[in-house]
Amino acid sequence: MDVIRAIGLMSGTSLDGVDVALIETDGERIAALGPTGYRPYTEDERALLRAALAEGVGLTDRDARPGVLAEADAFVTRAHAEAVEEFLAAERIERAGIGVVGFHGQTVLHRPADRLTVQIGDGVALAKRLGMTVAFDFRAADVAAGGQGAPLVPVFHQALARDLAHPHPVAVLNVGGVANVTFVNGGDPVACDTGPGNALIDDFMRARTGAPLDRDGDQASRGIADEKFVEDVLAHAFFNLPCPKSLDRNAFAFANIGLPDFSVENGAATLSALTAASVARVVRHLPEPPKSWIVAGGGARNPTLMKMLAERLMPATVETADAVGWQSQSIEAQAFAYLAVRTLNGLPITFPQTTGVKQPMSGGIVARPH
Repeated sequence: MDVIRAIGLMSGTSLDGVDVALIETDGERIAALGPTGYRPYTEDERALLRAALAEGVGLTDRDARPGVLAEADAFVTRAHAEAVEEFLAAERIERAGIGVVGFHGQTVLHRPADRLTVQIGDGVALAKRLGMTVAFDFRAADVAAGGQGAPLVPVFHQALARDLAHPHPVAVLNVGGVANVTFVNGGDPVACDTGPGNALIDDFMRARTGAPLDRDGDQASRGIADEKFVEDVLAHAFFNLPCPKSLDRNAFAFANIGLPDFSVENGAATLSALTAASVARVVRHLPEPPKSWIVAGGGARNPTLMKMLAERLMPATVETADAVGWQSQSIEAQAFAYLAVRTLNGLPITFPQTTGVKQPMSGGIVARPH
């Protein structure tokens, strides 16, 4: 298969903005990792998306866009178009040289037990505006076939990690709003969501201080984690389920876990410890304990969380994706470029040990500009 230049786009559960990345791949091997970009959301735009998340809870039809969801759907499409246009201009890249754009959209509901997953953003409209081929709606086919529809990035993690000169097995951990892990040791990847990532920490900081996150883990570094609270949350049935398994961003919302009235420092420390402990808890569900952990996503920028992960995952090594030469903040965007090429080539993007689907499945819809 020919190598294709592809752009990937990702707006994750942290609601911070649109990541953009270019890669060159045939859908199997990664020929090159190219430049990256970012289109941040304003506070008003994040407020719109949070309202869409709240509205999305009541959806029963994945194509319905009641209330604020219609406005948010149009905004997500527009913001992603702007992100691509700004990226192409900044990098002086001709549109004709890009084979496909991978567009994840914004998840507002993920309830695979009900065979329902909803990502807002109009892939057909994006293709028309950009004048480029767009692959989108990557989760729906897997969920319709009885899979979890998440995580989707494991096949890309595997492509990155299989040739890594580190002791195997390797675990690639993405700490976004929800954290997920991919176990790489040859064969098809094994993967699952591990539990809350940054979402609870971010929500706590916003509610208590107005800040969007605990930057650099500063508040958590000053606090004391409530280990009994962490263990109480880990008693939830989710953490005893085998892989594969996935979570909605709001599955562990404060109302569901009975968050005590912590100080800012102790709350940040406790929720950070919960993220680290839930990652450590997943080790028992993997084929064998990983020897190397590579951490990507927003959590990799949090030194306090990285320290907690290192302590709980000993004796395995724990390091950031940047430390091994990857582009940590762009991995999910790169993954959707990779998945877009696999979609064009009819290759599977989900597997029995990543989403629970019965057999490897292709997925995604391709929209042409005309």
